[in-house]
Amino acid sequence: MEIRRAAPDDLQGLVPLFDRYRQFYGRPSDEAAARRFLGERMARGQSVILLALDAGRAVGFVQLYPSFSSVRAAATFILNDLYVEPGRRRGGAGRRLVEAAAALARETGAAGLSLVTGVDNLAAQTLYERLGWTRETRFLEYGLDLATSPP
Repeated sequence: MEIRRAAPDDLQGLVPLFDRYRQFYGRPSDEAAARRFLGERMARGQSVILLALDAGRAVGFVQLYPSFSSVRAAATFILNDLYVEPGRRRGGAGRRLVEAAAALARETGAAGLSLVTGVDNLAAQTLYERLGWTRETRFLEYGLDLATSPP
């Protein structure tokens, strides 16, 4: 299995994975939106996408967004998306993608990585904890959906 940074030429194999990832989180299939979103992130340098390839075929990905920690006065990354094809799970692709994300963050001098996962996504939680990630217990996460909240 090869892990490498995705390039615009990889969109054909990446888009179906990203579309299935979005469906996992309850969104309807929309490959055109997936292609547009990923293409824009790549073109603008707004994310780093690492691909897991088996015999040249994309079987998983991780997407990182650069961020900053004011308290640490340092750059960080948000591990926003991790997806491995269902038939390929438990084969090491997810682990290798997360390890590659950590290695990339270290190489760029980032102070850390952070992520949010579903409270019911026990497989992901187990993976992260096995790889040394710690569960945050000091802070609460909040969100504001601008499409549905009053101005």
